[in-house]
Order: sequence, then C-alpha cells, then structure tokens
Amino acid sequence: MGTTKRRSWKTTDDIPDLVGTVAVVTGANSGLGFVTARELARKGATVVMACRNAERGEAARTRVAASLPPNLSDVAVLPLDLADLASVRDFADAVGERFDGLDILVNNAGVMALPLRRTADGFEMQMGTNHLGHFALSALLAPLLLTRPGARVVTVASDAHYLGRPDPADLRFRHGRYRKWRAYGASKSANLMFAAELARRARQSGVDLVSVAAHPGYVDTNLQSAGPRMSGNTRAERAMALANRLIAASPDTGALPQLYAATAPDVENGAFYGPRFSMFGPIAHAPRAPWVRDVVKNRMLWTASEEATGIRWAPPLGG
Repeated sequence: MGTTKRRSWKTTDDIPDLVGTVAVVTGANSGLGFVTARELARKGATVVMACRNAERGEAARTRVAASLPPNLSDVAVLPLDLADLASVRDFADAVGERFDGLDILVNNAGVMALPLRRTADGFEMQMGTNHLGHFALSALLAPLLLTRPGARVVTVASDAHYLGRPDPADLRFRHGRYRKWRAYGASKSANLMFAAELARRARQSGVDLVSVAAHPGYVDTNLQSAGPRMSGNTRAERAMALANRLIAASPDTGALPQLYAATAPDVENGAFYGPRFSMFGPIAHAPRAPWVRDVVKNRMLWTASEEATGIRWAPPLGG
C-alpha cells in the first residue's frame, strides 16, 4: 500500500459507494460499533447490527435509520452474545437465512480488564468474547464471505496486545494466577494472530478474501468503565471517566481505522492499521509484538481455537 494513498484517506467521506454490499458489525449498539454500522449504512450497505442486548440494539438501529435517507435505511438488528457459542450459531444461521452472501464482517465487540468471569461455555470471559466468539462467528459466516470476491474480515485489536500472549494449551485460563490486564492483552494478541493466520490461509489457498486488523487508539467508550464497575471499584471507574473526558478521542474518530480497513481499496491483506502515534494521528500501519508475527504460534492458536469451540473451518480455509 502506498503511503500517499493511505494519507489521503482521512474522513468517512472517503468511504466508497457500498450499495449492493452486505455488512455485519458486532457490538453495534454503542461506541465504535455504532459508528461503524452507521457509516457503512450511510454509504449504502445493507447492515446487520449484531447486539447482545435486543432493546439497546433496536434503539441504536432507530438512531442509525433516522440519519439515513429512506432509500438507504436497510439496517437490521439480530441478537448475538459472543460469550455463548449457541448464540453465535443461531446468529450465523439467521444471517444465512436472510442473505446469500456477505461482503464485510467487522469483529468489533469486546470486553476489557474484567475480573475473572466465565462464558456460557466455560471460557475466561475476555478470551471467550474477544477471540473465541469472533473466531467461531467468522468460521460459521465463511461460506457467505466466500461467495463475494474481495470480502473482508476486519478484527478490532488493541495496542494493549503487548500486555499478554495467549497460551494455546490454556485458553480457559485454568492454570496460574489470573491477572485481568494480562488476560485482556492475551485476547487482543489472539485477535491479531487470528487475523494474520486467516490472511495467510487465504493467500495460500488462492481465496479472494481479505483479513485485516485495526485498532482505534484511546477512545471514549463504555469499554473502559465496565471492568471497574464489575469489580465495585468506584475510584477506578471515576478515574477512567475522567481520562476519557480529558484525553480520549471520540468514537467517530476512533472508528476511522476499522472503517478504512473495511472499505479502502488499497488495504493490504494481513495488515494492522491504527493511529500513527498509537493514540492519535492519521491512519498508518500499527506495530505488532513479535509473538503475533510468529506463523507457527498463529497456526497453533488456530488449531487450539477450533478444538476449544468445536467449530472447524471448512476447506479451503480450514484443514
């Protein structure tokens, strides 16, 4: 990708016409997911807003639809709880019943720095939601993605991936002392490792599928306050709220890297995009920790994720 082209992509006005495309955005009822769904819809995409809370999802859909002209109001909400593989399967089935293809999948939803919690399937909540839920969802939607040449899978990661690395032999976090920030870092590393391995498999098999990752920098969303709130740490919750007000970017700004990854014509398969100066700046290639660039480790995580979820990717991306 040429640097000049990347610098020229600055605002949502640079998103190309998306009429005739279908997009799924997870965690679309608020924050980055809401902005992403709204902007894709504004450019003409048919958008499925995947939301855990049906009431909040419908309220968000109403807000998106109200911002669109009548001929561009094709926005739907479907329930999706990434912390429950049964819900992931139901969601994928529902999308398959409605559409014969999928052009854009934005794996945006996530949780951050939670005290130890378990998903419905017994995974540690951060790894289960941020990585394993999206890994399973992407696998189940892959047949729809492969019907559309150039389809994209965008996985939202974080600079915080440097805080931890996943152990393929212990994705349930059964061993050792639990540290919530290390677990969050491990889940974000897993996001990057998945995105890279999917890109490698697409290239190797000759499949016209683009897998990229993106991160928003530091953005003012409800993600930062969820962990302190669940821990009952009101001081930390207030500190996070203050930091958000003082230094965080808006969701509109934070969503630009993932919108770029989802729509720009010059995106590189397997790349990782974010603000040039980590928390702010124009969109650029973001640095990655050594372990997320390790092809062997990426393959190991892929295999372990298939075994953990019981969901295996079909050929040509699987196997």
